[in-house]
Amino acid sequence: MLRPWLSHYPQGVPADISADGYVSLVDLLDRACDRYASRVACTALGTDISYGRLDRHARHFAGWLQSLGLAPGSRVALMMPNVPAYLACMLGVLRAGLVVVNVNPLYKPPELRRQLEDSGAEVIVVLERFAHVVQEARAKNAPRHVVVVAIGDLLGGVKETLVNVVARHVKKVVPPWRIPDARTFAAVLRAGQRAGFTPPVLSMDHLAVLQYTGGTTGVPKGAMLTHRNLASNILQTEAVAWPALHDIAGQLTIISALPLYHVFAMTVCGLYGMHAGMRNLLILDPRDQPALVQAWRRTPVNIFPGVNTLFNALSHNPSFAALDFSALRLTFGGGMAVQGAVAERWMKMTGRPVIEGYGLSETAPVAAVNPTDSLGYSGSIGLPVPSTDIAILDDAGQPLGYGERGEVCIRGPQVMRGYWRRPDDTRAVMTEDGFFRTGDIGVMDEQGYVRIVDRKKDMIIVSGFKVYPNEVEDAIAALPGVREVAAVGVDDVHSGEVVKAFVVREDAAVTETQVKEWCRARLTGYKCPRTVEFRDDLPKSNVGKILRRELREPREEP
Repeated sequence: MLRPWLSHYPQGVPADISADGYVSLVDLLDRACDRYASRVACTALGTDISYGRLDRHARHFAGWLQSLGLAPGSRVALMMPNVPAYLACMLGVLRAGLVVVNVNPLYKPPELRRQLEDSGAEVIVVLERFAHVVQEARAKNAPRHVVVVAIGDLLGGVKETLVNVVARHVKKVVPPWRIPDARTFAAVLRAGQRAGFTPPVLSMDHLAVLQYTGGTTGVPKGAMLTHRNLASNILQTEAVAWPALHDIAGQLTIISALPLYHVFAMTVCGLYGMHAGMRNLLILDPRDQPALVQAWRRTPVNIFPGVNTLFNALSHNPSFAALDFSALRLTFGGGMAVQGAVAERWMKMTGRPVIEGYGLSETAPVAAVNPTDSLGYSGSIGLPVPSTDIAILDDAGQPLGYGERGEVCIRGPQVMRGYWRRPDDTRAVMTEDGFFRTGDIGVMDEQGYVRIVDRKKDMIIVSGFKVYPNEVEDAIAALPGVREVAAVGVDDVHSGEVVKAFVVREDAAVTETQVKEWCRARLTGYKCPRTVEFRDDLPKSNVGKILRRELREPREEP
């Protein structure tokens, strides 16, 4: 197939990458821990933890897992926010030849139970703040092993004790729980140290992570990501980041404001950051903007992966705007479409553009990125990353021409093996020649730049005309006084569906009439919202995606 994007790569970005220089993902990460042993691996709650310490904790955790006698490929669920124990556990699980199952710590018991049952996880590691959820979700002693992490674990010394006492007894953020056979993380590490660790034989074809899809448009499914998928995506991310970062001497700092259990942060902040020997600023809760500002002020950030809603919120925060952004080299935008108005405010505030990219759980996740030496926001998701093909296909699976709208399909070494225990679903999303059908509608131009129009399932059909919510949202977001917006289709007896807009106002004086008039001046009639509902906030996933599905559902009356 033609690959027009290759001629538009920045100088220094290769057409292809290869992970064949590594035996496994563990081999890649082990080399980083050895090479950067004396560097700071992560900073949490004002405490630095070196790569050497992280390496030892991960080995002890791996040793304990091996002592359980688990079969190769057994699943270990990690239910934690951004605490150092997550990094140690993730690395330990991989080293033991087992499979990481990332779990949203804000799950309710039924959601957790479904994921545990589907994955068959035999071990779960949970922050004590959420242990009561595990207690309620656990059925018939499954998972068989429960490890409870305290928020201060791995901080060391008096700081560790103080943080745990404050969390439990002062802030009282740890609800009561009772799991009689649970082990503390500290006890597990001591047991693992005594047991010792024997490296298993691993290859690039072994399963590394079960990454459950976000569930914003359907039932979550476990994307099977192999060692090759993730190692390849680390090297692809490194390649496309090079133009923005290659001239920085010394250690880079990346900030994990997005949750590490989400595939975007896991790969870019966690795995790529570790491979490159970066300092990872762990933000426990991105909604705690004062903590984020304090961490940034103490340690200037070079790389900031985020999503539109986070950029939007921070661009309205005077304390954040007052920070020194001179060290910032790369702002990665992903997870959802970056709106032009948000990107413009970010550029004005920081002096750096939002470099928008695109990916999914099924692609480990990075599949396309704008050139990282760009000087402005493009409005597209950029070019396919090295060793990746993107095709725009019609419903029959035939390639479409430049500028024609169709389904975005991806082929490359980062594309998942398939969905866990769902062969029919896997066949439904894979073409015979190896392309993954994303379910997103997009167009490609003559240079290879791809623009996402919308998801198939979010498309609104008004009297037979297709309306893409992103187009409506981009228009309304540019109206002064609007903070956030989402557009959905609602049933209409005359036209089948009409557009409804949900708006969060920055200026309470903004009216429904203003929104409608603004749209009428910018959009074809059938694309304009029939109704506008103002809300104090919009429902979001924990990575910041606006959940249009919840907006389409009727609200329960109080």
